[in-house]
Amino acid sequence: MPDTVSPIPAPRDTTGLEQVTKGLELVPKTDAKQSAKDFKSDQEVRWCPGCGDYAILAAVQGFLPELGLRRENIVFVSGIGCSSRFPYYLNTYGLHSIHGRAPAIATGLAASRPDLSVWVVTGDGDALSIGGNHLIHALRRNVNLKILLFNNRIYGLTKGQYSPTSELGKITKSTPMGSLDHPFNPISLALGAEATFVARTIDSDRKHLTSVLRAAAAHRGSAFVEIYQNCNIYNDDAFEVLKDNASRDAYLVRLEHGEPIRYGADGELGIGRNPATGELETITIADAGEGNVLVHDAQAPDPSTAFGLSRLADDTLARTAIGVFRSVIRRSYDDLMNTQVERAIEQQGKGDLAALLVSGDPWAVS
Repeated sequence: MPDTVSPIPAPRDTTGLEQVTKGLELVPKTDAKQSAKDFKSDQEVRWCPGCGDYAILAAVQGFLPELGLRRENIVFVSGIGCSSRFPYYLNTYGLHSIHGRAPAIATGLAASRPDLSVWVVTGDGDALSIGGNHLIHALRRNVNLKILLFNNRIYGLTKGQYSPTSELGKITKSTPMGSLDHPFNPISLALGAEATFVARTIDSDRKHLTSVLRAAAAHRGSAFVEIYQNCNIYNDDAFEVLKDNASRDAYLVRLEHGEPIRYGADGELGIGRNPATGELETITIADAGEGNVLVHDAQAPDPSTAFGLSRLADDTLARTAIGVFRSVIRRSYDDLMNTQVERAIEQQGKGDLAALLVSGDPWAVS
């Protein structure tokens, strides 16, 4: 019997953020100067006027030239839903796949083609309902995928039913007396699945959205990005308090690695740790002192604090954290698999699939 072939585990490395940015090193670059126009397809964009998807599409098309990659080495894979039209509108390769299965299909691409930059575009219904298992397993395996989850807290394509992120008590066409389901928190779910990169941003904040996309693209492994996205037809203004100039500073908690976690119109509030319970809480900095403000560490190997940050927001969206919650190094599934295959070839020689298929019965029945 041949020796058992198994991957060699790499030690967990949580050094500088610059060492996390390795995600594009295997994808061929282009010498051609690119612009957003190069990534616009000839297809008519067909979302409802005012949909937040337009802003996300424009941000992605404007960001992709930064990567300097050949368009034929970029692939967008989607499932089913309004967000899943995305591949049609990008002048790259794309797959409009089946409901909830985009992470599975994208896993096959990423594992077999390390020369591709593979992106998954999905929605709260597509990813967290029928696709829930596919999502969490892609994240725990740390497949080299960039997963963009558009969260509008409603089913848009099928005309306004409640989704896995809809609020408790939500009145919709499918819940006329109010939803009885407790909603998922996508960031908490991703952190619980041990995702190595977890972030949240907002469709209308172009600068912040682009900065998060940039960090996700550079990450080697699964990068999960939740994007709060407005559905102006079936769930309009769901995140308006996070966007309105009069309220956003009081509601948004912006996370920056290595920086104190402060918020409020004048940065007068901060996030600290309750000395008795260890839980995260709001503190008034003038009273508690600067030294008690938590400094954000996106590279912490233990995701407990990041999980606590994901739980800060209440039903009113007060204390909603945005930014990169977690960015740590762990060898990707693709790298481990390809290393294992290389070792198998070294030890046993290259296999012959055609010969195997005609080699006779693979088992005997007695």
